[in-house]
Amino acid sequence: MIDTPKIVKSAGQLTAMVHLTVPRSEIQNVMGPGLSEVQAAVAAQGIAVIGPWFTHHLKMDPKAFDFEICLPVKTPVSATGRVQPGRMPARRVVRTVFHGSYEGLAGAWGELMSWIKSEGLTPAEDLYEIYTEGPEASSDPSAWRTELNRPLME
Repeated sequence: MIDTPKIVKSAGQLTAMVHLTVPRSEIQNVMGPGLSEVQAAVAAQGIAVIGPWFTHHLKMDPKAFDFEICLPVKTPVSATGRVQPGRMPARRVVRTVFHGSYEGLAGAWGELMSWIKSEGLTPAEDLYEIYTEGPEASSDPSAWRTELNRPLME
């Protein structure tokens, strides 16, 4: 289930991130370790995290995920290992919130893309998911919230 989509201007944001390209079947194996890697690098540098973690998917490929695991940070992170400094630009996006388990994200994206098409909008190639409430906050997947953001072509 998704909330009614809205067109908003996202704020620009500094990030610490790891870029990964993996077969779709490997996503669950790399997400946790990748997030831990970014969290450890940020903590070791004493940098403040200023929001929930998110993934930035660079393009949609039916066979692979080409994405970044990101933490929003107050100041730039220094590159260390696979962790790199990044920046999400301010952009016009279609945004909604998905309520439920991560297994339902594909369906939620399908709903959002149908809405975008029905509105005559043209999405950019990338998208991002902000994990505002997940397993770390509740063991009940119905309480999980993922913000879906699809940038629009200007």
